[in-house]
Amino acid sequence: MPNPTPTAPWGTPLQSHSQRLLILGSGELGKEVAIEALRLGLEVIAVDSYAQAPAMQVAHRSHVVDMLDGDKLRFLVERERPTWIVPEVEAIATETLIALETEGWQVTPTARATHLTMDREGIRRLAAEELGLQTSPYRFASDRATYRDAVAAVGLPCVVKPVMSSSGKGQSVVRSAADIDAAWDYAQTAGRTQKARVIVEGFVNFETEITLLTVRSASGTHFCAPIGHVQQEGDYRESWQPCPLNPDTLAQCQAMAEKITTALGGWGLFGVELFIAESGSGSGSGSEPESQPQTVYFSEVSPRPHDTGMVTMISQNMSEFELHVRAITGLPIGEIQVLQPGASAVILAGHRGQDPQFLGVAEALTVPTTKLRLFGKPMTRRDRRMGVALALGATVEEARQRAKACADRVQVVSQES
Repeated sequence: MPNPTPTAPWGTPLQSHSQRLLILGSGELGKEVAIEALRLGLEVIAVDSYAQAPAMQVAHRSHVVDMLDGDKLRFLVERERPTWIVPEVEAIATETLIALETEGWQVTPTARATHLTMDREGIRRLAAEELGLQTSPYRFASDRATYRDAVAAVGLPCVVKPVMSSSGKGQSVVRSAADIDAAWDYAQTAGRTQKARVIVEGFVNFETEITLLTVRSASGTHFCAPIGHVQQEGDYRESWQPCPLNPDTLAQCQAMAEKITTALGGWGLFGVELFIAESGSGSGSGSEPESQPQTVYFSEVSPRPHDTGMVTMISQNMSEFELHVRAITGLPIGEIQVLQPGASAVILAGHRGQDPQFLGVAEALTVPTTKLRLFGKPMTRRDRRMGVALALGATVEEARQRAKACADRVQVVSQES
């Protein structure tokens, strides 16, 4: 039978000695989830496809497993017997999670949510075709001929992505006919699978791209203040909070986020990515809200903490990671507050290597109000995210300047491999 909606354990002790999180994906986001679980005295088991992943460095114990191998994943779950299975990456055997959930294991927020959001086709069809959310025009293609037809139907410029990928892997912008074949080839080599099915998306002339962190919990649905962000090559580079919006625009965003997260179900924090359409009157900097409501387009949703939400480690009274753990365990959420304008800026590696070291840390921390989070990844590759700089400011602009200045002073060096 399907796994029932969890019941809030309010008024009963949190039995931390016997309750455990099995975190599937031990990168920087999983690490922060693990830390928040540890703060509540829970037992944490971290899993990833490589050794010494960030969350493994703080967990009670860890396992190196190919999480796309359903048999290995099932063996691990049955061995560890977790209270909660917490997926923190896309590359997981989601069919196995669905089967485990029907047997009574608690997958957060739900196995269906994990399955649908791993596949851009599934989540786009749910959002646009079942829920009626406004999206950019799109087509799917499984071969080069159908792909060319999709590009012609959507028009140029357009964005091409494998339906199964993350962090911008395999994503290209097609601006002219000369880019079409190269974008297809890149999607085939950089996605999760070979012979990858792709989505071709039309361009939205957006003024602001935001993440609306949405918390589904025993106490209802809660929203964090919108987070503005900058992406390059499909991966985030900067984020800031708050990103002020016209009240009617914000209401559109919240309604859209509540609709998609309700459809996915379960408890936990979701990162809902939205485009705010260009109006021609604002700067898009996030400093002042538009005077008129704007059109909102759904882009993507992650059923877990979002990379752009790392800014909440400095800007909010509760980070996205604390909110996720509270929701998972059925604890009250309370009031979510932005304490001060904050920003984050990523620290990237320049090349493939091992045993990374960080130069310029002391100089970076001379920038006022800044903090560094260096993730502890054992290997580097070009443009791999190795850390993040966080900063506060009297304004969003000041916070962004400080975070960027801090990040720019840190250099990642490693032994080339």
